[in-house]
Amino acid sequence: MRRRFIADLWSPQSGHPTHATLTGEQAGHLARVLRAQPGQIFDVVANGFLHRAVVTSVSDTDVHFTLQEELEADAALPIHLLLAVFKFDHFEWAIEKATELGVARITPILAHRTEKHLALAAPKRADRWRRIALESAKQSRRTDIPEILNPIPLPDAIRHEFTGPRILLSETEQTLTLSAALTQSTKSGAPHLAFEMWDFTTELSLAIGPAGGWTNEEISLFAKHQWTPVTLGPRILRAETAAIAAIAIAATHFDS
Repeated sequence: MRRRFIADLWSPQSGHPTHATLTGEQAGHLARVLRAQPGQIFDVVANGFLHRAVVTSVSDTDVHFTLQEELEADAALPIHLLLAVFKFDHFEWAIEKATELGVARITPILAHRTEKHLALAAPKRADRWRRIALESAKQSRRTDIPEILNPIPLPDAIRHEFTGPRILLSETEQTLTLSAALTQSTKSGAPHLAFEMWDFTTELSLAIGPAGGWTNEEISLFAKHQWTPVTLGPRILRAETAAIAAIAIAATHFDS
């Protein structure tokens, strides 16, 4: 299996590119560790397209490719993960695994129960989180990188327009499971308002709270904006475990 890289630069800048370049750490790794030479073949993602690519020149700072045939690749899952900020090492693990599972977007949420020192430091961590997503995308052989938005307070995030279903993982919900909520959306009858006309192609939004869960005021705000509260079962899960479990369950509905 050929190694896969995600290009930093490509040309032309729109449509199907024909040339691509790796820079910085990626180029250094390819040049010094893998000892790439002109003529070697790798898989390179450029502008969202996966290609078989031939190395044309190598330096410690740049590796240039000519892109050959386009290869078949899987698209990202149309899932937007709204993940409340919690302990950074656990949060970063969640970003890594969510990327591996294929989510399209991740928004770090500053919730009421997000610890204050974490909320203050979160904006400075956003670039690190994007690097983690990049490395995880390469490791899992994705053809794209999930969008990692800047951290945002919950009230600001929740007022954004959401075109698809909106799912809230809630400790106060005891009966409606995530799987049942998604299954109901495909049945005849009267699905929840958030699921009307959903055809599994529009984006699904999943909101996961911090340690301690959402406050009553936050749950009321979700309800006002027509989010559907669901449970993952009787056990109390860590936030990062709940996020990965929810993505995995949702993914089975997109794949079905």
